[in-house]
Amino acid sequence: MGFSAITPPPRSQDAHETLLEFPDNRLLIDLCGEFDRNLAQIEHKLSVHILRRGNQLAVVGTPEAQAQASAVLTQLYARLEQGRPVDAAEIDAVIRMGDLGGDVVPLDEQLEMFAAGRYEIRTRKKQIEPRTEAQKHYVKHLFEHELAFGIGPAGTGKTYLAVAVGVTMLIGGHVDKIILSRPAVEAGERLGFLPGDMKEKVDPYMQPLYDALNDFLPGKQLAKLMEEKRIEIAPLAFMRGRTLSNAFVVLDEAQNATTMQMKMFLTRLGQGSRMVVTGDRSQVDLPRGTASGLADAERILEGVKGVSFNYFTAKDVVRHPLVARIIEAYDRADGDAG
Repeated sequence: MGFSAITPPPRSQDAHETLLEFPDNRLLIDLCGEFDRNLAQIEHKLSVHILRRGNQLAVVGTPEAQAQASAVLTQLYARLEQGRPVDAAEIDAVIRMGDLGGDVVPLDEQLEMFAAGRYEIRTRKKQIEPRTEAQKHYVKHLFEHELAFGIGPAGTGKTYLAVAVGVTMLIGGHVDKIILSRPAVEAGERLGFLPGDMKEKVDPYMQPLYDALNDFLPGKQLAKLMEEKRIEIAPLAFMRGRTLSNAFVVLDEAQNATTMQMKMFLTRLGQGSRMVVTGDRSQVDLPRGTASGLADAERILEGVKGVSFNYFTAKDVVRHPLVARIIEAYDRADGDAG
């Protein structure tokens, strides 16, 4: 059908034109779709006119519509470069997510930026910069490795930085969804005796993950993404039986996962996904005699290709300075006791 099925917006003095160049002609053909149906869908949704000129696409429309259509085309092309398909559902999802904003940064450019000494994580609401050397190496490994561990005391940014990278990769189209999980370990009160349905019972355990997301995404966009299941927050037990493809997956408080739970979680990894496992070996809440899956994973996965282990100390604490001194005092006490 091509462009003939779409009535283009009238050209006027207010109309703007942007030329986008796509070096791989084969990918450009896939971007346009059979009979240019992908371009027609974008034209219809965003009230623009898209013309193909060799390996370029000219986008005509108002400044706002033209900018949004250009961002959508760029994001879809980046998806094709990663070997991932583009269909009507994906185009619609990218258009609906267009108001998330943020620059689309290809992974190779992100790593080049790190190599130049600039460690920046761009999210919708703020730009995050790791402060310590350990945090910088951790963030770099989150982009480089399919499975990364962040191990260290509270307040070192393990989970916060992982969620920030996940949001960046979602905005950039590098993954389709974010999945955040924690073991729902009972501490004092049994879940069955707490009021409410299952979501209300487990939400208190998940609150730190909600807090991090609220720092990086506006409330309306976050609510929409969660409603569409493009961002999920769920207890670790809910991961059983799933294959997590094209997702950025974070397991927080992993020291409270058993060995079997850890193995179950790690084997959920699917094509195009990244996994991050964070934990603090000094805060295990498992029943006495139950081995921590985090400690076992460190031992079993040491030296496995594609897996990185990143360690933090009290020097990496970015909360109140007193927190670092408290951690150091407890570390000294543990050393004396040993």
